[in-house]
Amino acid sequence: MHEMSLAEGIRSIVEETAQAQGFARVKAVVIEVGQLSSVEVESLKFCFDVVMRGTVADGARLDIETVPGTGWCMPCGKSVPIKALYDPCPDCGSYQVQATGGTEMRVVALDVDGAPERAAEGVE
Repeated sequence: MHEMSLAEGIRSIVEETAQAQGFARVKAVVIEVGQLSSVEVESLKFCFDVVMRGTVADGARLDIETVPGTGWCMPCGKSVPIKALYDPCPDCGSYQVQATGGTEMRVVALDVDGAPERAAEGVE
């Protein structure tokens, strides 16, 4: 289950940011998860709750924003939406589509006591 290591990476970012910026409590962590990232969202939520116990984000909410999948179709020479890796181009049907977006996972914001703070690092 690689979601546990992803949750541990999120914890590291949260703890490093808390130490650098001097806040004591995180109410929510906002992440982007690409549609093509192969991240099992429900497993990640469970793992997040487990690894955040006893940290500045104990009891924090995990907000997940989904990033749609996109790819570059070589025959068409343009960017196209794709729902899964290795899907054909929706325009020409070619399987020569290189994923260009929606494969990432990153921390985009922390909601701390006060205003939300943008996190400087991401989890890939």
